[in-house]
Amino acid sequence: MNAAVEIVFILVLLLSFAPWLICAKDRRLEVKMTLVQNASAHGAFCLDGSLPAYHLHRGFGAGARNWLLQFEGGGWCNDIPSCLERAQTRRGSTRYMTKYEIFSGILSNNASLNPDFYNWNRVKIRYCDGASFAGNAKFDNGTSSLYFRGQKIWEAIILDLLPKGLANARKALLSGCSAGGLATFLHCDEFTKYLPNNASVKCLSDAGFFLDERDISLNHTMRSLYKEIVELQGVEQNLDKNCTKSLYIPELCFFPQYALRYITTPFFILNSAYDVFQFHHILVPPSADPRGHWNRCKLNPAACNAHQIDVLQGFRSDMLSALRFFFASSRRGGMFINSCFAHCQSESQDTWFAVDSPRVHNKTIAEAVGDWYFRGRVTKEIDCPYPCNNSYTSTKYYRGNYSFFYNLSNVSINKSHSLFNKLI
Repeated sequence: MNAAVEIVFILVLLLSFAPWLICAKDRRLEVKMTLVQNASAHGAFCLDGSLPAYHLHRGFGAGARNWLLQFEGGGWCNDIPSCLERAQTRRGSTRYMTKYEIFSGILSNNASLNPDFYNWNRVKIRYCDGASFAGNAKFDNGTSSLYFRGQKIWEAIILDLLPKGLANARKALLSGCSAGGLATFLHCDEFTKYLPNNASVKCLSDAGFFLDERDISLNHTMRSLYKEIVELQGVEQNLDKNCTKSLYIPELCFFPQYALRYITTPFFILNSAYDVFQFHHILVPPSADPRGHWNRCKLNPAACNAHQIDVLQGFRSDMLSALRFFFASSRRGGMFINSCFAHCQSESQDTWFAVDSPRVHNKTIAEAVGDWYFRGRVTKEIDCPYPCNNSYTSTKYYRGNYSFFYNLSNVSINKSHSLFNKLI
């Protein structure tokens, strides 16, 4: 009788805790914010004067001395009104930011979802300056003030992390998405200088290869925007000196295609050839399409007419042309240029490493990055142009993060310059 009672008691306990166990297994990794308390001593402030911040999830086991830093993205502000508005949001102030961030994709601590970086120290650097962590100026008209201190924010966060173990890193990867992906181009070599000489340091930009491209009305919309950002926020002083000396227009070094030539640290470029942000804001900004002829095409590429598809293919060709020298000459560089209509793919589990993740040459993004970083393989993958032999079949559609995925006939490319020329 006692044995029967004991069995029943155990079953009741198991049933009581079963929902908790299921939830614990599926629970998302939420990481608490850390404010950089001594940032003011370095003159590092968000736009509104609040302290900068990051989220750190500690590594363990074999990854305890490895570090992955991820710049948060979120666009830019290019004039006083837009920066004042931004200062009252999470993009310009830690006061409005969520105090916990979900880590997924390349930031996940699950070995089955992030096999190469799951046990590293993983850091998400919050974005609150509006110039890809590159400015150093201040605005004050006696009524309002704005701190354009992105460069100092970056430096203050690094200095805060060094005594927490970054100073002894064996392996390190600096990454970022969107405006944070652009920041990776701007700070890659600088990051290397903070770390031990024998450390393996590399950089990854996700959706940060913003093109110096004319829009459909032949205006340099993006070039004008970047010029205003550089001038307003005092960015030029922090751009690569070799780059600014080589160009007649120094602020062009804010564009990755010009800065990339001077980066010596091993670099990986993850980008869609039809990057949705660039499609909507560089190639076809609202100012270039006042009557909305492109609206249906923007919402669904399958609704694009033949002329619009030709324009999109021209944009893809221009991106590949801008990458030609990197493809041909970089022996330590990596590349994954797919044909998803997407923007940012490393932090989302669906696109980073999942059963139905985008693939090129039968590789997921995570596998391509892992081959490049750890296994010393030449990884320069370029997808076939949309819609790949007219075999378009919509399989997924993510409206929330501007991502579209298609059943594409991926191609394997020879790593020769001649074949690259044929692809574009």
